[in-house]
Order: sequence, then structure tokens, then C-alpha cells
Amino acid sequence: MTASHSNGTNGVQSPNGKSTKPRFFEDHGIWKQAPILTGSTKFESLPDVKNIMITGGAGFIACWLVRHLTLTYPHAYNIVSFDKLDYCSSLNNTRMLNDKRNFTFYHGDITNPSEVLDCMERFNIDTIFHFAAQSHVDLSFGNSYGFTHTNVYGTHVMLESAKKVGVKRFIHVSTDEVYGEVKDEDDDLLETSILSPTNPYAASKAAAEMLVNSYMKSFKLPVIIVRSNNVYGPHQFPEKIIPKFICLLNRQRPTVLHGDGSPTRRYLYAGDAADAFDTILHKGTLGQVYNVGSHDEISNIELCRMLLKEMDIPHENPEDFNKWVKYTHDRPFNDHRYAVDATKLRHLGWDQKTSFAEGLKITVDWYKRFGEQWWGDISKVLSPFPIVVEAEIMSDKEEICDEPQLPKKRKISGS
Repeated sequence: MTASHSNGTNGVQSPNGKSTKPRFFEDHGIWKQAPILTGSTKFESLPDVKNIMITGGAGFIACWLVRHLTLTYPHAYNIVSFDKLDYCSSLNNTRMLNDKRNFTFYHGDITNPSEVLDCMERFNIDTIFHFAAQSHVDLSFGNSYGFTHTNVYGTHVMLESAKKVGVKRFIHVSTDEVYGEVKDEDDDLLETSILSPTNPYAASKAAAEMLVNSYMKSFKLPVIIVRSNNVYGPHQFPEKIIPKFICLLNRQRPTVLHGDGSPTRRYLYAGDAADAFDTILHKGTLGQVYNVGSHDEISNIELCRMLLKEMDIPHENPEDFNKWVKYTHDRPFNDHRYAVDATKLRHLGWDQKTSFAEGLKITVDWYKRFGEQWWGDISKVLSPFPIVVEAEIMSDKEEICDEPQLPKKRKISGS
């Protein structure tokens, strides 16, 4: 079954009364040419799970789980993808499911209590995966109010509505960034580690976790919290580093690193992330926190080299490399690295199946084929620090230079 809570495809009314542009509902058929990508896990279905609401279901990580659960459990679970269709969403991410009887799309906003409650009651929701969030760190430095509104207040709306309808599982999707920066010599962080966020995005996610915990303690809401490191792969909006750099290189334009390119991130392929959430749904224990972590830690500048190699662009000598890798100023604060220990999740049977080299190859191929058309015109988002105002993206005018921008000296806690 397919359904959409909207006022038609010629313009959808947002909660503030402004008309959402119909571009989100325009269907140019590009999705018909793309492979249908899911995870690989499959478990015995749970008898007390029937109707699953996935917020942010037209966004990146959530759409992988939407496709995976819809196609893997066609006779066991009904999947409701709940999404407000923000600038980084696309219905192309789930259009291949429109003919599936166990799939429904609901156009709604997590900060609108009436829409959230209507969805939960209309579809008799018993299980929630709460992905929907403002998640691009760069934007949080300039639009921090929006992050607090969506990530904190939106989560509060979800929790209160879940309490009212009596959901049996509320799986809250957080981030490894709530732990803050991890020094090179430090051990990987366990789920019991202190939360010490360093940017407005991470702080809003940590605050949301406090609300989740309070509803578990005060109202006995059955919750699980998941903290994942960076996820990459097809369907990710090209504001994030991997798809952005692929799209730039595909346009024969140089990549632009923030600062000196030294910060590292651990990357997990989206198919493995979908498997992690599937595993947590079927094997996870209520009241627990699970880290989702990969083994692949790569600096931003090394990522550039890997992309140039994968795309067969000469870069071995400094002159060639400098042609394709430029620099701009860094974020106000850029964590050097994050590192989480996912042993607890691995004890449930999950493990990373896709190497970074294999996942990157799949990802580069997908963006070369579909990246220019999947979201419409992506030109403005490919600038180093794009700006988003009311779902409209604007390019920045930041200076780009040939030399690495050295980070300002700062004292790291504990050093």
C-alpha cells in the first residue's frame, strides 16, 4: 500500500503554512534505472512487531533500512516511512517500494505533534526507528536553533506520542559524536563512556538522548539507543564529504578540504549499517545502548587520494595532486577523530562485511551514474560551506586556496 499525507503533488502545506515546492514529488524515473540496495541480514520475525514507523525514511541511512525491512520481511512487517521531505531527502530513495503492500509513505514533520500522533494511531504503530534529524555539522555552526528544534524538540514530540499510543520498541538513532573528540592514543569508547559533545549538532543529539533516557525512567518507555560512526554509500545527499567529492571530481572540479585535511573518520558502508539496525531490532535488549563502529579510519586527505585512484585521475606527483585537492578554512571546531567500540553489538552477531575499498567502489559507480539527477540540481551544495534557508540551498563565497590551512592551536581535554 502507498499513501501520502499531503495536499496533492502541486504543493504540500508545511506546518508553518508555507507551500513546499513540488520538486520533491516530481518523478523523472531515474530511480527505475538504479539497483535496489539493501542490507543482507534476515532473522525470524518477531511476534510482537507488526507496524514499524521509520522517521526520516526518505533520507540516507533510514532509506536503506526502509528498503531492507520492506523487502526482507514482506509478510511480517508493515513499514511506514515518515518524512517531511527536507532539502536532503528524496522520494527516489523509496519509490521502488511503491508497489509493495507492506510499504507506506507518510508526509509529516516530527516537530508537528498532530502529524506524528496521527501517523502512529492511523497505522497502529508498535515499533519506531527514530532517524529524522538535522545532521550536517557544518550547518549547525550557523543554524544552531534549527538543530535544537528538530533534534531535541522533535525527539520530545516523538517520545510523548510514543508514550500515548504505547509503542513496544522505540529505537533512537544517535551518533558517535555525542562522545566528543578521541585522542589518537586513547582506547575506543564504550557505551558507558561519558558524553562530551563539542559542536551544536552533537550537543543537540546528546540532549535528545537525555530526553529518551528520561522517558525510559519516568514512563517505562521501552527504548534502545544506537550510536553509529560515519556511514557512507549510495543515496547519501552530496553535502557530506564522500558523495560531494565524487560529484566534484565527476564534474572535473577539484575537491576542497577544510583546514589541512588531517582529521580522521571511521566509515561504515550503508548496507552494513542497515544490517546493524536489523540486528538490534531482532536481537537487541530494551534499555541498552549499542555502538555501531567500523574498522576503517581514514583521514580526509587520504580519502581524496583514494577517490582519485578509484576514479582513475592522475595524482601521484604533487603537481597532479594539487590540481585536484584545494583547501579552505576549517570549521570553528573540528574534532580530530571519533572512535567507538562495537564489541557489544558484535556479540549479537553483527559484523562489518564490506571493506572500505569495496564500498567506495560501489559508491563511486553509483554517483557517476545517478548523482547528477537523483536530487535535481546539486550545484549549490557542492560548495565548501553551503547554506540552507527554509529548505533552499545557497552556495557560499568562501576563499579557496592551494595550501593547507593550519588549524588554530588548541588544548585538547586531558592533554
